[in-house]
Amino acid sequence: MFDKLKKRFGGQITVPPSTAPVVPSPIVDVTDAGFAATVQTPRLVVVDFWAEWCQPCQMMSAYVGFLAKDYAEHVLVAALDADENLETPQRFQIMGLPTLLFLHDGEEVDRIVGVVPYEEIKARVEHLLASL
Repeated sequence: MFDKLKKRFGGQITVPPSTAPVVPSPIVDVTDAGFAATVQTPRLVVVDFWAEWCQPCQMMSAYVGFLAKDYAEHVLVAALDADENLETPQRFQIMGLPTLLFLHDGEEVDRIVGVVPYEEIKARVEHLLASL
């Protein structure tokens, strides 16, 4: 997801050398092929269904990035490009983008369609973590 955005907004980004360790992205890019294996976990999983052409998806992707950092120890955060992976959105009947799907043991427990404030996303995560 982030590689596509980087290409869209100017290609390669030159970063000066640093002695700081490289920190991997807390967001897992998933495809149809690896989706089931990724979400079959007792952890809460949040999947961001997005598309490159979708302007609201960019805002929600930023919120998803915040979520991944804020809840890294409790929640697995994933992103799926709905244009390049048609089976999974069809399976979960994703009708609008952006959509956040909340899964537990591979089963849907909640969803958010469209752009909502970050505070609402956090409140949903907190509620689900407390109830699972």
